[in-house]
Amino acid sequence: MVTRSEAEDAVHTLLEYLESDPNREGLMDTPKRVIDSWDEVFAGYKTNAADLLEATFNAEGYDGIVLLSNIEFHSTCEHHLQPFSGKAHVAYIPVDRIVGISKLARIIDHHALRLQNQERITNDVANDLVQHLNPLGAAVIIQASHGCMRCRGVKKQNAIMTTSAMRGVFFEKQEARNELMQLIENSS
Repeated sequence: MVTRSEAEDAVHTLLEYLESDPNREGLMDTPKRVIDSWDEVFAGYKTNAADLLEATFNAEGYDGIVLLSNIEFHSTCEHHLQPFSGKAHVAYIPVDRIVGISKLARIIDHHALRLQNQERITNDVANDLVQHLNPLGAAVIIQASHGCMRCRGVKKQNAIMTTSAMRGVFFEKQEARNELMQLIENSS
């Protein structure tokens, strides 16, 4: 395991690569600030999906779609260490148990606050919902703008990537997907 001091030294080495004087006043505390920032930006490594989704409530017979839409998130591309951000729509159809709505936002953060790609976040959130809530169906749709597309390479400022993962009835039944998409459209 790398120590905090070693991590700060690594940032200092990167500053030496970029800057002729990495010890100038404005950069003196940068290694500490970068590691402090990364502790927050990558906090998803310190959370657990099972813990986030374990507190459930009696669904009291509710068997419709539960949708939390327009969940803002920020993540970091594992390929270029560039930020990407956007919004997620998370839905499930409960059988016996429902989960608090804040947990749906937290499960997005659990996965987004790591070195990631958008496809993995989408699939992992859907899989967690299925595994821990055992719903009739689960769906995750994510729309994001990627720094690696905006700031480097092709430099496309307005490109939005959309990914989706459908499980259970959302995968099997077109009517369920249609209802979900209508709900998402009405929430925008």
